[in-house]
Amino acid sequence: MHLYPFKFQPILKERLWGGTKLGDVLGKPITNDITGESWELSAVEGDVSVVANGQIAGASLQELIDKYGSDLLGKSVAQRFGREFPILIKFIDAKQDLSIQLHPNDALAKERHNSFGKTEMWYVMDADEQANLIVGFNKEVTQEEYARSLEDDTLLDLLNYEAVKEGDTFFINTGKIHAIGAGVLLAEIQQTSDITYRVFDFNRKDKNGNLRELHTDLALDAIDYSKKDDFKVHYSQEMDKVNNMVDCPYFKTNFLNLSADLKQDVTKRDSFTIYMCTAGAATIENDNGSVVIKKGETALVPASSNTINIHTDNAKLLEVTI
Repeated sequence: MHLYPFKFQPILKERLWGGTKLGDVLGKPITNDITGESWELSAVEGDVSVVANGQIAGASLQELIDKYGSDLLGKSVAQRFGREFPILIKFIDAKQDLSIQLHPNDALAKERHNSFGKTEMWYVMDADEQANLIVGFNKEVTQEEYARSLEDDTLLDLLNYEAVKEGDTFFINTGKIHAIGAGVLLAEIQQTSDITYRVFDFNRKDKNGNLRELHTDLALDAIDYSKKDDFKVHYSQEMDKVNNMVDCPYFKTNFLNLSADLKQDVTKRDSFTIYMCTAGAATIENDNGSVVIKKGETALVPASSNTINIHTDNAKLLEVTI
């Protein structure tokens, strides 16, 4: 089998805080008005992506990994992660505020959950007027002060709010307290992990009238209590260039703002390449085939590709590799 660029069926997630933008703005086949997430590329157990195009349509991402290994992933990626796919790709629509939460680092996640930690980044695709995100604390905080704020219901007073607009990008390292605010539609790139410590949920109840579970004790020694301004990503948006956004041990993300076709020699990349389309549309082509993605769609190009040709007129793409 000559490996071509793959598109996958979206895995849609109903969320208490979700809305309709995944359908209204991104064209996802939502079936309710509280759809919060579209998992675009996932090998999380129970939520494994299924190929939607070409000869291998109907095969799962895990089946591709098992059969094609380093041809799909890249030799260095396969050596590092084995049969695990290291990235989880989502689009998220927050009609309401998400819970205040954080994610443990690799060591804690391995010890407690036999999982990877969860480092992630957000790219804002759409934001209502006055929409914001919560990222970190607004001052240095001690563990005791934080714990007292939970008891006194004053946690929100300690948090840092960031107003957002389209194109704003944030890097959320493990331990950083955070939340997506109401009115924000974004693309999320993260380590493959579904481990979240929820510490405050605005006292909301689910559809059965129950308060959602909090993870107060687990979070205490997982939180970074320091005030840091390391989360806003400053990047070039130069036309028809590969503009670096994030380069961390878990993923590398570039921003492509294209007015014309782009050809890349990727023989030395030794990694799969993911493209998330955040505006316009593009044809992603390798040596063995092509796939069209439009705003709100995602493609996976196998590591065995020698070249990647992007045919487009005014597309914006996030390019993700390991």
